[in-house]
Amino acid sequence: MSSIDLSQFHQVFFEESLEGLDSMENCLLEIDVSNIDRELINTIFRAAHSIKGGSGTFGFTDISQFTHVIETLLDEIRSDQRGLTQANVELFLQSVDCLRNMLADLQDGRSVDLTQADKLRQQFEVMINEAEQPSTVVAEDEPENDDARRSGSRWRIKFVPGSDIIQTGNEPYRIIAELHLLGDVETEVDISRLPEFDVIDGEQCYLQWQFWVTGDDIREEQLNEVFEWVFDESEIEIVCESDVIEKSVIEEVQEKHPEPVKSESSISVPPPPVPSAPKENANEGRHATSKNAEHASIRVSIDKIDSLINMVGELVITQSMLGELGRDFNMDSLHLLQEGLSQLEHHTRELQENVMRIRMLPISFTFSRMPRLVRDLSSKLGKKVELKLIGESTELDKTVMEKIGDPLVHMVRNSLDHGLESPEQRKAVGKSETGTLTLNAYHHGGNIVIEIIDDGRGIDAEKIRNKAIERDLIKPTDELSREQIYQLLFRPGFSTADQVSDVSGRGVGMDVVKRNIQELNGSIEMESEPGVGSTFKIILPLTLAILDGQLFKLGSETYILPLVSIVESIQIKPSNMNLVAGSVDVFRLRHEYVPVIKLAEVFDVSTGTTDTAEGLLVVVEGDNKKVALLVDDLLGQQQVVIKSLESNYQRVDGISGATILGDGTVALILDVPGIIKMSGIKLSASGSAFIDKGKQSAA
Repeated sequence: MSSIDLSQFHQVFFEESLEGLDSMENCLLEIDVSNIDRELINTIFRAAHSIKGGSGTFGFTDISQFTHVIETLLDEIRSDQRGLTQANVELFLQSVDCLRNMLADLQDGRSVDLTQADKLRQQFEVMINEAEQPSTVVAEDEPENDDARRSGSRWRIKFVPGSDIIQTGNEPYRIIAELHLLGDVETEVDISRLPEFDVIDGEQCYLQWQFWVTGDDIREEQLNEVFEWVFDESEIEIVCESDVIEKSVIEEVQEKHPEPVKSESSISVPPPPVPSAPKENANEGRHATSKNAEHASIRVSIDKIDSLINMVGELVITQSMLGELGRDFNMDSLHLLQEGLSQLEHHTRELQENVMRIRMLPISFTFSRMPRLVRDLSSKLGKKVELKLIGESTELDKTVMEKIGDPLVHMVRNSLDHGLESPEQRKAVGKSETGTLTLNAYHHGGNIVIEIIDDGRGIDAEKIRNKAIERDLIKPTDELSREQIYQLLFRPGFSTADQVSDVSGRGVGMDVVKRNIQELNGSIEMESEPGVGSTFKIILPLTLAILDGQLFKLGSETYILPLVSIVESIQIKPSNMNLVAGSVDVFRLRHEYVPVIKLAEVFDVSTGTTDTAEGLLVVVEGDNKKVALLVDDLLGQQQVVIKSLESNYQRVDGISGATILGDGTVALILDVPGIIKMSGIKLSASGSAFIDKGKQSAA
């Protein structure tokens, strides 16, 4: 007889609990304490109740006990036994953060750190012990619902669980324990369904119960919530035996009916103990490797699954047709073979697109972090901010979304701290005291564009220029365009903040943001108008798994350039080539000079092309620099599946990955910013090119 391993359900519990915490946080942020929306309180309560129930089922008692205190307070608030203040909301928000940390500890295999939970529990207990005035949610002239509040109620409950209730992780003794939290419980057990001992299945439930629950202010909805996880698989009958029972009446009833008659089919069950989660060595747990840093699973809509099944069906039909053709093939069947192969190509491409759609999630998963961030920071900075979220349903790859979260948080923090003015400053220049921060996401071609827009003070280009001169990043004689000045913001350690705070101004962040975005094969652009506001635009590929590439030949090898990096391809005209100081070849492209990188020299590849005039130039852009790559020949364009070199071999400078071509050979995918760095070519602030000998030799 084998027992059920509940650990297989842990990941589902973690995901549902984190979703519940997100729901709690969003509702808490929406609450107006002067006019409380009862439905918001109910939503928060249901989320807390589900987390408590799930954690109790899996033996995570630290979480269930902490959540029980939160649930008690929420229940009193929603039943109008206490009011709700802004300080209470702040405390509930802190509890959401605390529960996230506790869940993260459990996911990573560590013992739960209870330091924050113990502090919050003490504050919650103070709240519980305080004599709160009734909330004003119910108007004075509104009649009180008799069902909503009862004093001294006695309830009879018939509970006939489904035989497989234990297999679903719903232990009856935990349900009984929940009833004991509501009041005094008398229990009668019916064992009439119990089979002979030798045929008992330990994973089946044969018992059924009747309970009498007596206590003050017990409501039917509370009893329903105790059984809400098992309603669909059980027979449950809840009857109120008396609406209002005075103490004397209760005593009289107890005299007439003291205890259920005890027999072979009637026993009294005490409140069962709740098992504690196994605790590991704290020191060992803290050093455990984080196995769940990223979500290990993904939820997919049924529409995407249905579409995928249809595509597989079409593929099977095409394969069957080609199989029949192969068994009886002749030259007259050639056109049928070509038609079948064309269908196969079409269905394969559709199948690929449908599979990629499964990994696509709405960016609302990332945007949902921002209301709390904006609320906390604006309060800390003393600013009034309205956050607008646009394009929340825009989808992008799950991996891209997970990696763009931190850069996006930093950009929002920068806009709040540096971009938006204080209410007094805004009022002085004729603006509304409340600033606006907008996050906008939309698809553009094969990319997703995320815009961070604020209506703040804008960026002072002259201030940036002066700071750059002060730090010897540029010379006073350098002539820079506004766009070139803005790019100085992404230099490591550069900051225009006059004072260092714990929000920003330490000179770290913007260069990291840019580097992280480039690692996703993306780019960042910015526009600003002093006194009006700024817009940062992040451009990212929809997915990191598939890439549209340009194949080219270099010697006997085939390489791939991402199409998004290519500006144009041109035939070399010797008259347009020049050699400048530092041994850099530059090509005159209309009104600008573009440095030329000879890939054969960078990769140390022997090539048949010895004369520069015989090759082709592919003008590419990376790291906000434009260069021309000298290649032997251009081949076709195709969509390729990216394979990581780092996970299959090791990191290689100038190479972002590899793919397998149709003929079975491996082609390397170039990393344009990495190639520029390897070549040693530098562009000065004024745009002139030179060779950084140190970088070149290091490469």
